[in-house]
Amino acid sequence: MEPLTGRTHVTPPPRLLPWPSPEGNPCYLVTDDDGSYLSRLADDLEAVQLATGADVLGLARKVLDDPASPYREVRFAGLRLAECLSDALRVAESRGMRLPPVPDTEDA
Repeated sequence: MEPLTGRTHVTPPPRLLPWPSPEGNPCYLVTDDDGSYLSRLADDLEAVQLATGADVLGLARKVLDDPASPYREVRFAGLRLAECLSDALRVAESRGMRLPPVPDTEDA
């Protein structure tokens, strides 16, 4: 029997993925390989979601800045903005969960 070296493998916390399950529940990925296929796919989708949010915001501003915009256009812009905000909040939550813990300044 080999002696223990004192090193332990620490599994990182689960990563919240940028898409829900078919039932609408959060999906998580447990891996210690940030370069895995699924990790890269999640990174790419997060980038698309954030870019889409920026595009939708630009288009929505035009509709919302025009007092003569029809109700349906304003409502459509609001719905798209809500979708994009939901995506951006999920990305922020996922990235926040993966940040390293902040050391306690009182103990330092």
